[in-house]
Amino acid sequence: MSETNLHVVTGAFGYSGSHIARRLLNAGARVRTLTGHPERPHSLQRRVEAHRLAFDDPAALTESLRGARVLYNTYWVRFDHGDATHQRAVDQLRILIRAAMEAGVERVVHTSITNPSPDSPLPYFRGKAQVEATLMDSGLSYAILRPAVFFGGRDVLINNIAYLLRRLPVFGLPGRGDYGIQPIHVEDMARLAVEQGRSTDNVVLDAVGPETYSYRALVRTVAQAIGKRRFILRMPSWLVLAAAKVVGWFVHDNLLTADEVQGLRANLLVSSTQPTGTTSFASWLTDHADELGVRYANEISRHYR
Repeated sequence: MSETNLHVVTGAFGYSGSHIARRLLNAGARVRTLTGHPERPHSLQRRVEAHRLAFDDPAALTESLRGARVLYNTYWVRFDHGDATHQRAVDQLRILIRAAMEAGVERVVHTSITNPSPDSPLPYFRGKAQVEATLMDSGLSYAILRPAVFFGGRDVLINNIAYLLRRLPVFGLPGRGDYGIQPIHVEDMARLAVEQGRSTDNVVLDAVGPETYSYRALVRTVAQAIGKRRFILRMPSWLVLAAAKVVGWFVHDNLLTADEVQGLRANLLVSSTQPTGTTSFASWLTDHADELGVRYANEISRHYR
Protein backbone atom coordinates (compact mmCIF):
# COMPACT_ATOMS: atom_id res chain seq x y z
CA MET A 1 0.00 0.00 0.00
CA SER A 2 1.42 3.38 -0.98
CA GLU A 3 2.53 6.00 1.48
CA THR A 4 -0.09 8.39 0.10
CA ASN A 5 -2.74 6.14 1.61
CA LEU A 6 -1.33 6.62 5.12
CA HIS A 7 -3.71 8.32 7.54
CA VAL A 8 -2.70 9.31 11.07
CA VAL A 9 -5.25 9.47 13.90
CA THR A 10 -4.42 10.83 17.32
CA GLY A 11 -6.03 8.60 19.94
CA ALA A 12 -7.11 5.65 17.75
CA PHE A 13 -7.12 3.55 20.95
CA GLY A 14 -9.46 6.06 22.58
CA TYR A 15 -13.09 6.99 22.00
CA SER A 16 -13.88 9.01 18.87
CA GLY A 17 -10.46 8.24 17.39
CA SER A 18 -11.17 4.51 17.35
CA HIS A 19 -14.35 5.05 15.33
CA ILE A 20 -12.45 7.17 12.80
CA ALA A 21 -9.67 4.58 12.56
CA ARG A 22 -12.10 1.71 11.94
CA ARG A 23 -13.79 3.60 9.11
CA LEU A 24 -10.43 4.31 7.52
CA LEU A 25 -9.34 0.69 7.83
CA ASN A 26 -12.61 -0.52 6.34
CA ALA A 27 -12.00 1.81 3.40
CA GLY A 28 -8.61 0.19 2.79
CA ALA A 29 -6.39 2.89 4.29
CA ARG A 30 -3.20 2.32 6.19
CA VAL A 31 -3.67 3.79 9.67
CA ARG A 32 -1.14 4.97 12.21
CA THR A 33 -2.05 6.33 15.61
CA LEU A 34 -0.24 8.81 17.80
CA THR A 35 -1.08 8.03 21.40
CA GLY A 36 0.11 8.69 24.91
CA HIS A 37 -0.39 4.97 25.64
CA PRO A 38 1.00 2.95 22.69
CA GLU A 39 1.20 -0.18 24.85
CA ARG A 40 -2.44 -0.05 25.99
CA PRO A 41 -4.41 -3.19 24.95
CA HIS A 42 -7.01 -2.42 22.31
CA SER A 43 -8.92 -4.35 19.65
CA LEU A 44 -7.26 -2.24 16.93
CA GLN A 45 -3.73 -2.84 18.15
CA ARG A 46 -2.86 -5.41 15.46
CA ARG A 47 -4.34 -3.34 12.64
CA VAL A 48 -2.94 0.09 13.52
CA GLU A 49 0.69 1.21 13.82
CA ALA A 50 1.16 2.85 17.21
CA HIS A 51 3.63 5.71 17.75
CA ARG A 52 4.06 7.80 20.86
CA LEU A 53 2.38 11.22 20.79
CA ALA A 54 5.77 12.83 21.42
CA PHE A 55 4.98 16.47 22.16
CA ASP A 56 8.28 16.58 24.06
CA ASP A 57 10.24 15.51 20.97
CA PRO A 58 9.12 17.57 17.95
CA ALA A 59 11.63 15.87 15.63
CA ALA A 60 10.24 12.42 16.47
CA LEU A 61 6.70 13.75 16.18
CA THR A 62 7.48 15.08 12.70
CA GLU A 63 8.91 11.72 11.63
CA SER A 64 5.82 9.91 12.89
CA LEU A 65 3.74 12.11 10.56
CA ARG A 66 5.98 11.87 7.51
CA GLY A 67 4.28 10.31 4.50
CA ALA A 68 0.78 10.85 5.90
CA ARG A 69 -1.86 12.26 3.61
CA VAL A 70 -4.30 13.23 6.39
CA LEU A 71 -3.96 13.85 10.12
CA TYR A 72 -7.15 13.43 12.17
CA ASN A 73 -6.73 15.12 15.52
CA THR A 74 -8.97 14.13 18.44
CA TYR A 75 -6.51 15.07 21.21
CA TRP A 76 -7.71 17.40 23.96
CA VAL A 77 -8.26 17.39 27.73
CA ARG A 78 -11.74 17.58 29.22
CA PHE A 79 -10.57 19.20 32.46
CA ASP A 80 -7.30 20.18 34.11
CA HIS A 81 -5.71 17.19 35.84
CA GLY A 82 -2.22 17.50 37.24
CA ASP A 83 0.00 19.01 34.54
CA ALA A 84 -2.57 18.17 31.83
CA THR A 85 -4.20 21.58 31.50
CA HIS A 86 -6.15 23.30 28.75
CA GLN A 87 -3.32 25.78 28.13
CA ARG A 88 -0.80 22.96 27.91
CA ALA A 89 -3.07 21.18 25.42
CA VAL A 90 -3.12 24.35 23.29
CA ASP A 91 0.69 24.51 23.35
CA GLN A 92 0.96 20.81 22.52
CA LEU A 93 -1.42 21.04 19.57
CA ARG A 94 0.56 23.96 18.21
CA ILE A 95 3.59 21.65 18.28
CA LEU A 96 1.55 18.98 16.47
CA ILE A 97 0.43 21.42 13.76
CA ARG A 98 4.02 22.58 13.19
CA ALA A 99 5.13 18.96 12.95
CA ALA A 100 2.39 18.27 10.37
CA MET A 101 3.61 21.24 8.30
CA GLU A 102 7.23 20.06 8.42
CA ALA A 103 6.26 16.46 7.61
CA GLY A 104 4.35 17.50 4.50
CA VAL A 105 0.93 16.33 5.69
CA GLU A 106 -1.61 17.32 3.04
CA ARG A 107 -4.67 17.90 5.24
CA VAL A 108 -5.75 18.11 8.88
CA VAL A 109 -9.21 17.14 10.15
CA HIS A 110 -9.43 18.64 13.61
CA THR A 111 -11.99 18.04 16.37
CA SER A 112 -13.01 21.25 18.12
CA ILE A 113 -16.20 22.21 20.02
CA THR A 114 -19.40 24.10 19.26
CA ASN A 115 -19.19 27.86 19.85
CA PRO A 116 -15.49 28.30 20.64
CA SER A 117 -14.34 31.87 21.22
CA PRO A 118 -10.94 33.46 21.86
CA ASP A 119 -12.72 35.77 24.32
CA SER A 120 -14.48 33.01 26.26
CA PRO A 121 -13.98 33.06 30.05
CA LEU A 122 -13.97 29.25 29.86
CA PRO A 123 -10.51 27.76 29.18
CA TYR A 124 -12.01 24.83 27.26
CA PHE A 125 -13.81 27.00 24.69
CA ARG A 126 -11.08 29.64 24.60
CA GLY A 127 -8.36 27.03 24.07
CA LYS A 128 -10.30 25.36 21.27
CA ALA A 129 -10.59 28.73 19.50
CA GLN A 130 -6.85 29.32 19.87
CA VAL A 131 -6.03 25.96 18.28
CA GLU A 132 -8.47 26.63 15.45
CA ALA A 133 -6.74 29.95 14.74
CA THR A 134 -3.32 28.28 14.67
CA LEU A 135 -4.55 25.67 12.19
CA MET A 136 -6.24 28.27 9.97
CA ASP A 137 -3.02 30.32 9.87
CA SER A 138 -0.78 27.31 9.19
CA GLY A 139 -1.28 27.10 5.44
CA LEU A 140 -2.40 23.47 5.77
CA SER A 141 -5.60 22.32 4.13
CA TYR A 142 -8.08 21.83 6.99
CA ALA A 143 -11.51 20.75 8.10
CA ILE A 144 -12.53 21.85 11.59
CA LEU A 145 -15.38 19.81 13.05
CA ARG A 146 -17.22 21.23 16.05
CA PRO A 147 -19.16 18.54 17.96
CA ALA A 148 -21.34 19.40 20.95
CA VAL A 149 -21.73 16.12 22.87
CA PHE A 150 -21.21 12.54 21.70
CA PHE A 151 -23.45 9.57 22.29
CA GLY A 152 -22.95 5.94 21.33
CA GLY A 153 -20.05 3.59 21.96
CA ARG A 154 -18.12 4.44 25.13
CA ASP A 155 -19.50 7.95 25.64
CA VAL A 156 -19.12 9.62 29.01
CA LEU A 157 -21.86 12.21 29.52
CA ILE A 158 -24.98 10.31 28.44
CA ASN A 159 -23.77 7.05 29.99
CA ASN A 160 -23.02 8.70 33.33
CA ILE A 161 -26.36 10.52 33.41
CA ALA A 162 -27.96 7.08 33.09
CA TYR A 163 -25.58 5.67 35.72
CA LEU A 164 -26.72 8.27 38.25
CA LEU A 165 -30.39 7.86 37.34
CA ARG A 166 -30.11 4.11 37.94
CA ARG A 167 -28.73 4.62 41.46
CA LEU A 168 -29.98 7.89 42.94
CA PRO A 169 -33.56 8.93 43.74
CA VAL A 170 -32.90 12.59 42.86
CA PHE A 171 -31.13 14.13 39.88
CA GLY A 172 -30.13 17.78 40.23
CA LEU A 173 -30.20 20.22 37.32
CA PRO A 174 -27.96 23.30 37.53
CA GLY A 175 -30.50 26.12 37.43
CA ARG A 176 -33.65 25.75 35.32
CA GLY A 177 -32.27 23.12 32.98
CA ASP A 178 -33.72 24.93 29.95
CA TYR A 179 -30.37 25.39 28.17
CA GLY A 180 -29.86 23.34 25.02
CA ILE A 181 -27.80 20.29 24.11
CA GLN A 182 -27.48 18.79 20.64
CA PRO A 183 -25.78 15.38 20.76
CA ILE A 184 -24.24 13.62 17.76
CA HIS A 185 -23.67 9.89 17.42
CA VAL A 186 -19.96 9.09 17.47
CA GLU A 187 -20.31 7.12 14.20
CA ASP A 188 -21.84 10.17 12.50
CA MET A 189 -18.83 12.15 13.68
CA ALA A 190 -16.44 9.49 12.34
CA ARG A 191 -18.24 9.44 8.98
CA LEU A 192 -18.02 13.21 8.76
CA ALA A 193 -14.31 13.17 9.62
CA VAL A 194 -13.47 10.56 6.98
CA GLU A 195 -15.55 12.39 4.36
CA GLN A 196 -13.68 15.60 5.12
CA GLY A 197 -10.39 13.75 4.90
CA ARG A 198 -11.16 13.11 1.23
CA SER A 199 -11.93 16.76 0.53
CA THR A 200 -9.51 19.62 -0.10
CA ASP A 201 -11.76 22.57 0.81
CA ASN A 202 -11.07 24.53 3.99
CA VAL A 203 -14.25 24.22 6.05
CA VAL A 204 -15.58 24.72 9.58
CA LEU A 205 -18.59 22.54 10.33
CA ASP A 206 -20.70 22.07 13.45
CA ALA A 207 -20.94 18.33 14.08
CA VAL A 208 -24.39 18.01 15.65
CA GLY A 209 -27.27 15.58 15.49
CA PRO A 210 -30.80 16.08 14.20
CA GLU A 211 -32.40 16.64 17.63
CA THR A 212 -31.96 19.46 20.12
CA TYR A 213 -33.08 18.98 23.73
CA SER A 214 -33.17 21.16 26.75
CA TYR A 215 -30.90 19.57 29.34
CA ARG A 216 -33.94 18.92 31.52
CA ALA A 217 -35.72 17.14 28.64
CA LEU A 218 -32.64 15.09 27.83
CA VAL A 219 -32.34 13.83 31.42
CA ARG A 220 -36.05 12.99 31.50
CA THR A 221 -35.77 11.18 28.19
CA VAL A 222 -32.89 9.05 29.49
CA ALA A 223 -34.77 8.30 32.73
CA GLN A 224 -37.86 7.16 30.84
CA ALA A 225 -35.82 5.02 28.46
CA ILE A 226 -34.09 3.10 31.29
CA GLY A 227 -37.36 2.78 33.22
CA LYS A 228 -36.46 4.91 36.25
CA ARG A 229 -38.90 7.37 37.83
CA ARG A 230 -36.79 9.99 39.52
CA PHE A 231 -37.17 13.44 41.03
CA ILE A 232 -35.46 15.74 38.53
CA LEU A 233 -35.06 18.99 40.41
CA ARG A 234 -33.74 22.49 39.75
CA MET A 235 -30.85 23.28 42.06
CA PRO A 236 -28.27 26.04 42.50
CA SER A 237 -25.16 25.26 40.48
CA TRP A 238 -23.02 25.20 43.62
CA LEU A 239 -25.19 22.46 45.12
CA VAL A 240 -25.03 20.32 41.97
CA LEU A 241 -21.24 20.73 41.91
CA ALA A 242 -20.97 19.82 45.60
CA ALA A 243 -23.04 16.67 45.01
CA ALA A 244 -20.92 15.83 41.96
CA LYS A 245 -17.79 16.15 44.09
CA VAL A 246 -19.18 13.69 46.65
CA VAL A 247 -20.09 11.18 43.93
CA GLY A 248 -16.66 11.77 42.38
CA TRP A 249 -14.99 10.63 45.60
CA PHE A 250 -16.81 7.29 45.35
CA VAL A 251 -16.10 6.71 41.65
CA HIS A 252 -12.57 8.22 41.76
CA ASP A 253 -13.28 10.65 38.95
CA ASN A 254 -14.08 14.28 38.21
CA LEU A 255 -17.77 13.91 37.50
CA LEU A 256 -18.56 17.53 36.62
CA THR A 257 -16.67 20.82 36.62
CA ALA A 258 -17.75 24.39 37.23
CA ASP A 259 -16.62 25.31 33.70
CA GLU A 260 -18.79 22.55 32.23
CA VAL A 261 -21.81 23.83 34.14
CA GLN A 262 -21.09 27.36 32.88
CA GLY A 263 -20.78 26.11 29.31
CA LEU A 264 -24.08 24.25 29.56
CA ARG A 265 -25.92 27.19 31.09
CA ALA A 266 -24.49 29.56 28.46
CA ASN A 267 -26.13 27.42 25.75
CA LEU A 268 -22.79 26.60 24.13
CA LEU A 269 -23.61 22.98 23.26
CA VAL A 270 -26.10 23.74 20.50
CA SER A 271 -25.70 24.91 16.92
CA SER A 272 -27.53 27.42 14.76
CA THR A 273 -26.58 25.54 11.57
CA GLN A 274 -28.17 22.55 9.84
CA PRO A 275 -27.50 19.17 11.50
CA THR A 276 -24.62 17.17 10.05
CA GLY A 277 -25.47 13.98 11.93
CA THR A 278 -28.41 11.77 11.00
CA THR A 279 -28.74 9.31 13.89
CA SER A 280 -31.72 10.00 16.14
CA PHE A 281 -30.79 10.13 19.81
CA ALA A 282 -34.30 9.06 20.82
CA SER A 283 -34.20 6.00 18.54
CA TRP A 284 -30.70 5.06 19.63
CA LEU A 285 -31.73 5.40 23.26
CA THR A 286 -34.62 2.97 22.78
CA ASP A 287 -32.26 0.39 21.26
CA HIS A 288 -29.53 0.74 23.90
CA ALA A 289 -31.41 1.53 27.11
CA ASP A 290 -30.67 -1.84 28.73
CA GLU A 291 -26.90 -1.33 28.60
CA LEU A 292 -26.75 2.42 29.20
CA GLY A 293 -25.39 3.44 32.60
CA VAL A 294 -24.89 -0.11 33.84
CA ARG A 295 -21.22 0.75 34.39
CA TYR A 296 -19.67 4.12 35.14
CA ALA A 297 -17.46 5.66 32.41
CA ASN A 298 -14.39 6.93 34.24
CA GLU A 299 -12.59 9.78 32.47
CA ILE A 300 -9.51 9.75 34.72
CA SER A 301 -9.05 5.99 34.37
CA ARG A 302 -9.28 6.21 30.58
CA HIS A 303 -6.64 8.88 30.20
CA TYR A 304 -4.39 8.98 33.25
CA ARG A 305 -4.21 5.54 34.84
